[in-house]
Amino acid sequence: MADKPVRADKASAVAELTDHFRASAATVLTEYRGLTVKELTELRRSLGGENKYTVAKNTLAKRAANDAGIEGLDALFTGPTALAFVNGDVVEAAKGIRAFAKAHPVLVIKGGVFEGKAITADEVNKLADLESREVLLAKLAGAMKANLSKAAATFQAPLTKTVRTVDALRAERETAGSAEA
Repeated sequence: MADKPVRADKASAVAELTDHFRASAATVLTEYRGLTVKELTELRRSLGGENKYTVAKNTLAKRAANDAGIEGLDALFTGPTALAFVNGDVVEAAKGIRAFAKAHPVLVIKGGVFEGKAITADEVNKLADLESREVLLAKLAGAMKANLSKAAATFQAPLTKTVRTVDALRAERETAGSAEA
């Protein structure tokens, strides 16, 4: 009977992790061996309020990932594993984790989940290399504005050319009329 409460606790922990896997935009798996509690708290704060960084047992996390329909993570659940569940901007979170890992080399990025698929540590770093959503949207808006400006200039060019031609003809006729007089 002593096993039942423990199993209920494990089942609730797996259910909670499964919900986090399903609800988050991305998940980054890290090895936190060697980090102090203060450093882990600093990492949690740097990720922001909408993201969650939690330490989980490998067997429970593996079961939760499988329950969430995510495959390909089993090899990553070795050693002490912590999961960063990203609910906000994935690029910003990946940049934050990578920056923290550079400042604290004992934090190792193992891999993660993005759009329901397992990704490697290199792919997490590629995500961190991307520019933020706001910058990409601004670049897109600038490119669209440039194309609209080019189109407007193209549509306006024949009209401008016609006006210049008419003005040149008028000037030529005035010159020809003055020469005859």
